[in-house]
Order: sequence, then structure tokens, then C-alpha cells
Amino acid sequence: MKNYSTRNFDQLDEEQLPVAKNKLHGGKHFAGLYAGEHVAATEFVIGATFVSLGASTRDILFGLLIGNILAVLSWTFLTSPIAVQTRLSLYTYLNKIAGDSMTKLYNWANAIIFIVISAAMITVSSSAVRFLFNIPAQLNWYSTNVWFILIVIIVGLIVVLVAIYGFNTVADFSTICAPWLFTLFVAGALVLLPALAHSVIGSTSISNFNEFLQIGDQSIWQGVTNSGEPGIGLLEVIGFAWAANTITHVGLIDMAILRFAKKASYGVYSSFGMLFGHYIAWIAAGIMGAGAGVLMNKPVMSLDPGDVAYYALGASGFVIVIIAGWTTANANLYRAGLAAQAIFKNHSRRKTTLVVGIITVITACFPFVFSKILPMLTYAGLLVVPVGAIVFTEHFVFPKIGLTRYWAYYQKLTSSKPAIIAWGAGLTLGFGLNALNIMSFYYLFIPTWFFTAILYTVMAKMNGASKDYTEEIKEEEQLQKDIAIYQEEKAKHEKVQHKDTSILSKILNIIAITCLLAITALAINTMFGSPDMETYQFNKDLFRRYAFYCTIGYFVFAYWNLRRKKALIS
Repeated sequence: MKNYSTRNFDQLDEEQLPVAKNKLHGGKHFAGLYAGEHVAATEFVIGATFVSLGASTRDILFGLLIGNILAVLSWTFLTSPIAVQTRLSLYTYLNKIAGDSMTKLYNWANAIIFIVISAAMITVSSSAVRFLFNIPAQLNWYSTNVWFILIVIIVGLIVVLVAIYGFNTVADFSTICAPWLFTLFVAGALVLLPALAHSVIGSTSISNFNEFLQIGDQSIWQGVTNSGEPGIGLLEVIGFAWAANTITHVGLIDMAILRFAKKASYGVYSSFGMLFGHYIAWIAAGIMGAGAGVLMNKPVMSLDPGDVAYYALGASGFVIVIIAGWTTANANLYRAGLAAQAIFKNHSRRKTTLVVGIITVITACFPFVFSKILPMLTYAGLLVVPVGAIVFTEHFVFPKIGLTRYWAYYQKLTSSKPAIIAWGAGLTLGFGLNALNIMSFYYLFIPTWFFTAILYTVMAKMNGASKDYTEEIKEEEQLQKDIAIYQEEKAKHEKVQHKDTSILSKILNIIAITCLLAITALAINTMFGSPDMETYQFNKDLFRRYAFYCTIGYFVFAYWNLRRKKALIS
């Protein structure tokens, strides 16, 4: 049983301790973080995926809404309460439940998963930059152009630097980018809808919702696959939306982010990523992809994010693919650094993030990581779901049924056999059901979660979870009190962020918002003020030119405002 005295907490990296009270954040941070991460370059690909899977328009509109609400509820009632009660990342907390051996294995798996996700986002950001230098598309598993590799290194360097500086920097970056990303996704859909309308109903104007459904059914979500077979239905769309981020909500990975939340209810801020991000962005991406396909006379699935973004947004399209890739890569590289630091505890998070960042940039030089990102995300989710079930069960269920939380930790076990066996059995069940094709892949995480939870409970009871650990619990409670005292003393000597109430900062904020409103107004004018194709072409060109100017203005004034706020630290 480890028993640290107050004076030697300094020897530990702060990532191994609960988050201190003075480092907690309000809802705005999490709204920006989730919106920034989940309005990403992958949304272009997922939007096109629904088209190829043959979903219908109504199934998309209602299925994505239901599925993303279920995802928000998963963050709110599964992930956030554990994160706020423990103030630890899953990478650290798992050690108290499953022992050092399983934790290291799990953290290795997570580090690899998030390295690949980050690498994919860096690759797609770089694919947008290649347009500016006339570099050919990188379609092989390896890069065929030295200049593309150089672009990857430069783009990746920015991502690594942001992630190295930790949660606050990642959140600040996302808070600036999120409103602009959302605005551009919606604007892109509005700008290309008249082109789709003209191709379907012979008019650039859409007068009612039924005409929108007609355009959707005939040119975007047609209800059949490319081969003419019936597509996925409502249940599959719901499952896809819910399961898309099982790795972070049901798998509890986002404990790393939500441990900074002041309240457990802040899990609901994931809705900024799911509803404003996934729901609207996936629909907008489908519209943009179909619209770009009409303009280029190419099928949607043959277009990469750079093609779609450029034909919808012009020069701003290059920027949105770059920024959307960055915001997702930053958050995932931060997670990879945390997982690595939990393995190499003698090294700081910054040092481990730097090392995994270098590996990430090297991986990003191989374009195959982006083309395989969706299957990898799906299997990664199934990989971590059993661990989420184990942690949730021990944290919430055990105290209610007379079993002891942290029983393996109190027994000083370096490896919890019940946890390892339950994890392995859960994986066997999940992938076995997938191989047998018994049920939709999107819902495999549900029986996997419940099976793992039940098996772990039975095995833990058989291995000592029902024993009396009164003395160990008292020691643990005293340890947590010592940590709280240590953090309170340390907080007295740390810098404090003061609220910025200056007139200049308010003016800067108003100007930044005005830039976004101008982009929206230009898009609305293109959508509703184009009675014929000639006027539409004029309005579209007008939008593409001035939307880029507004984009520059937004980032200049938003960043200026952020720097002023950061200057108020004393």
C-alpha cells in the first residue's frame, strides 16, 4: 500500500494526482473543446460514407439526431460522473482497479490508437495545403512526393507544440476555431444547395421542406448503395452515430478531459460536438460532397476533403480542412501523451507528448492512415468498451452490492486476473459476434459492455472484492486529504487568471462575431438570393471571395482577444 507524505508529492508528475480545484474549468471550455474536436476533417469522409451506404434522407435527419443524443447521454451519465468524482484520467485511474500490468497494456493500446488518429488528421490537413503547391494527390499507402512530406512535418510540428502545452492550450485553440468551423460547414451546405436544386428540380430556389427532401432523396441520400442495393436503415444510422465515439464515452477515455469539469453535468457540453458537430456537420458534408460532385461531374466517393471544401468554400475551404484536422489531432495527441506518461511515470507529460508527437508526424507521412481511419475507429471502440465496463462497474456498482471499490489496489496486486480475463472475454464476445454477423456491428458494444460488467463482478467477488478493507479505506481517505492539502498550498503560489472586462476586448469580440455573421449572411444570400444559375454563380463567387477575407479577420481579432485575456494572469 503506497503512502505518500505531503512533502514528497512534488516528486510525482501532476498527471498522476487528481486535478486540483484551482485548475477546474467552466462549461465554455468544454463547449469549445468538443465542438472543435468533433467538427473535423473526418466529417467530410463520414458525410460521404452515408451517401455510399445508401441511407435515405429521412433516416439521416432523424437517425443522426437520435444517435447523437444517445452519445451525449453516454458522456453525461457514464464518463463525466466518474471523471469528476475521481479527478483522474482513465490511464491513471485504471491502475487502482486493474493493476499495473493490465494498465500498461491498455495504455500502450491507447497510445497507438490516438497516434494513428492524430496522424490521420495531420495527413488530411496536409492534403489541403498540397493544393496550394500543385502537389498531386497521395493515393498510395506511402507518399510519392518529397514536398508533401515536408508539408506534413510543418503541419505536424504545430499540432505537437499545441498538444505539448497541455489541456489549457488545446482548449483555447478549440475555443477559437469551433465557432468558425461550425459557421463554415453550414455556409458550405447553403452555398451548394442551389446547384443541387438545379440538377434535380430545374430551379436554384428551394421553396419548401418537401423540395429539400426531394433533392436529398434524388441527389444525396438516395436510399440505395452505389451498386443499386437497398441501403442502411434508421436503426443502422442511429447505431453509427452512437457508436462513432464509443472509445471516448462508453470507453471512458474522455475522463482525461472531463476531470477538469467543475460539475459532472458538464458532460452535456459534448452536445456541442455531437449536435452542432456530428449532426449538422455530417449532413452539411453530405450536401457539400454531392454539390461538389455535381459541379465536377464526379461521384462523391471519388472526392477527397480538399476537393469538397474548395468547391464549396473556395480559399476558405483550404483553411477549414487544415484547421479541422488540427483541432482533432491536438486533442488526440494530448490523449496519446497522457497514455504514454501513465506508462513512463518517471517522465513528464510534455516529454512523452513530444516523443509520441514525433512518432505521429512520421506516421502521418504515410497517407494510408487517413484512408483506413473509419474501420480503425470502429474496432478501436470495441477494443476499449470492455475496460469502460470494468471501471464503471467497480466505481458505481460495487459499492451498491456490498463489494469494495479498489479491492485489487488494497491487496497490492500488480495484476488483476478478473479484470484481464473479463477484458479478454469481452473482446472475444464482441469480435466473435462480428465474425458470426449475428447483429449490426454498430450495436456490438452493448452486449460486450454488459457481458464484461457481469463477468468482472462475479470474478471480482470470487477473488476478494467482498472482503473487509476498513483499514485500507481509512488510509486511502487520509491520502486523498493529504493530496488536497498539498494542492491547496501549491495553489497559493500559482498564477491566477483574471476576468477581462475591458472595452477593447469587448470590441474585439464583437468584430470577430461580426465576421462570422458576415460569412453566414453571404451564404444565405447565395442560397435564397439566386433565382437563376447566372445569379447563383455571381453570388457563389462573391461568397468565396469575401468569406476568405472574413475568415482572416475572424482569426486576427479572436486571437488578439485571447492574447489579451492571457495577459491578465498574475
